[in-house]
Amino acid sequence: MSEMNLQKNHKFRQLLPTLKRLLAYGLAYRKPLTIAAVLLWLAAGAEVCGPVLISYFIDDMVAKNTMPLDKVTGITALFLLLQILAATLRYYQSLLFNRASIGVVQTIRCDVMDAALKQPIAVFDTQPVGQLISKVTNDTEVIKDLYVTVVATVLRSAALISVMLIAMFTLNWKMALVAMMIFPVVMILMGLYQRYSTPVIRQVRSLLADINNGFNEAISGMAVLQQFRQQARFGEQLGNTNLVHYQMRLKTLRLESLLLRPLLSLLSALVLSGLLLLFGFSQEGAVGVGVLYAFINYLSRLNEPLIELASQQAMLQQAIVAGERIFDLMDGEQQQYGGDTQPLASGSIDIRHLNFAYNQSKVVLEDINLSVASRDFVALVGHTGSGKSTLANLLMGYYPLIHGEIELDGRALKTLSHPVLRSGVAMVQQDPVVLADTVYANVALGRDINEAQVWQALHISQLEPLIKAMPQGLYTVLGEQGNNLSVGQKQLLALARVLVQTPQILILDEATANIDSGTEQAIHHALSAIRHKTTLVVIAHRLSTIVDADKIVVLNRGKMVECGNHQQLMAQKGRYYQMHQLQLAATALKEPV
Repeated sequence: MSEMNLQKNHKFRQLLPTLKRLLAYGLAYRKPLTIAAVLLWLAAGAEVCGPVLISYFIDDMVAKNTMPLDKVTGITALFLLLQILAATLRYYQSLLFNRASIGVVQTIRCDVMDAALKQPIAVFDTQPVGQLISKVTNDTEVIKDLYVTVVATVLRSAALISVMLIAMFTLNWKMALVAMMIFPVVMILMGLYQRYSTPVIRQVRSLLADINNGFNEAISGMAVLQQFRQQARFGEQLGNTNLVHYQMRLKTLRLESLLLRPLLSLLSALVLSGLLLLFGFSQEGAVGVGVLYAFINYLSRLNEPLIELASQQAMLQQAIVAGERIFDLMDGEQQQYGGDTQPLASGSIDIRHLNFAYNQSKVVLEDINLSVASRDFVALVGHTGSGKSTLANLLMGYYPLIHGEIELDGRALKTLSHPVLRSGVAMVQQDPVVLADTVYANVALGRDINEAQVWQALHISQLEPLIKAMPQGLYTVLGEQGNNLSVGQKQLLALARVLVQTPQILILDEATANIDSGTEQAIHHALSAIRHKTTLVVIAHRLSTIVDADKIVVLNRGKMVECGNHQQLMAQKGRYYQMHQLQLAATALKEPV
């Protein structure tokens, strides 16, 4: 067997565990699904009894030219009653199935979202946002079709086919055997379709995620696109991806058109020809006209569930591929935390022989050693790419340490539990996230915090006058990404968010880099108010903001090259001194003559 065939067989074997795992979600809804399945069988039985009545009517009444009014009336009434019963049972079966299906999909979607929220930060550094969104939305929607359409269709078709086979063997076993010749051929066609369609459908799902990601990037960067007149180029890129997606979809449609409905219709016609031949060569009276009618009726009804079963192959393949994608996310490595649940009692930081790299090709931090006393003010400075933000992210516990140790409050960072780490260490980033929600919701972020605490935090962060001037005060809804706030006001809001419950360690990552002098002063006032309540770690772009720091750490290409306070480093006339002089010169050049 060629290597390609071996790979195909391996992929085929991988599909079954995914399908079993998807169907396992239905175990929580065993009762309604079981009742629905029973109703399906009863509905199929009622539906199949109709042709049996007509067969009796033809062979025992029409052929013998005896049609008593009471019997004709009884058969007619019973036939109508069976059809009404079948329709009623199908209605309640469909209702039960859909309720269970929606519940299953809600559970899957919650599990996927929960897994996405627990992913390590490194995953979001490497995986496009659109890919994750596609897994949570599009892929779970496809899985909904597995339960709502595929499972219901398979059970309904299986029940109908089984009951019809029982009826056919009861009427005439020879003709029933001829009718059954269609089944092995159908199984072969379905196997061929599954083998050739799976890789194509995988590409379709991946391309759809690429389209979502492209739209996400285009909408997020619309200002840049329009500024540099790149709309046409991005539109062309999305158009090319969409074209490839369209071509892949056409492949699946061609496979479906070739291997499913046309061939099944041809097979059904061949089986019908076999039934007619058997009827024609049978001895006179051996097979009644009513029985032939019943078989023709069953064959036409048998053809439809077989076509439905084969047609569901496409949807089944899409659901399995979607399941592979979401299970890949759910089974991925989650953010790891320790088991120490004792809250931080101090903000002391000890870093020993710390080395870190995002990948093996480039070391970002090398042999960092630093000790910070509780309630101290330490500043991290250095040129872009020196490792300042990486060190801050490691203090937050966002990335696992490769070599070395970080201790907070005298305890190894890796031993701290998630609640301890998140309540004890907080960060204000350069580009804070603002929710399209109320001011209160943006500050509280779901924590048990009352309005008085929020107002206190807003007062410290110098935002109180602004919020009081808003129409609904704390309950004023901010625009998406806080588009009705200035850059500086977003920074102050992010500061209030962490000050509402002052952490033991507060990290400011370039928080004053892109703001005006007024906002910078407001941040300084806020930090002064909490100066002796927390350990401050400030990544500074403007050196004028850190002259009062207890300790200034100068990083260069991932190494700690200088450490001391402002006066000590200026006296050394090293790298910090050069950076300070350059900023003074740049400021002097900007001042009007």
